[in-house]
Amino acid sequence: MSVRLDLPREAGSVPAVRRLLRSTLSVLRVNRAAGDDLEIAITEACANVVRHASGAETFEVSLDVAEDHCSIDVRDEGPGFDPGTVGAADPGSEHGRGLYLIRALSENVRMQSTPRDGSLIHFEKTFA
Repeated sequence: MSVRLDLPREAGSVPAVRRLLRSTLSVLRVNRAAGDDLEIAITEACANVVRHASGAETFEVSLDVAEDHCSIDVRDEGPGFDPGTVGAADPGSEHGRGLYLIRALSENVRMQSTPRDGSLIHFEKTFA
């Protein structure tokens, strides 16, 4: 199953994407632990867009889900960021852990960003 969503860059879009992913994974009977990991990762990716992609009115989420694998792209047209400067999260902070969690909970994580041209976060998960 492949789904591409164009969403408004607002907080209400985040739980909507998470519910769609959860429903899709449930229909395909994906292992709940793997599904939980993906829900956290997609929530963090979308929340980062809502928080940081100033100037962008919308963002795009693409889900490609198969029996044993899921691939997710979250793309925006915000100001961009430098993926090389994103390090480990400060354990005492309530912010700044999103990209760290995405890396920890998924596979084949790629981040691309161009100043004033937007960002793409791609991540995948293989199911047992």
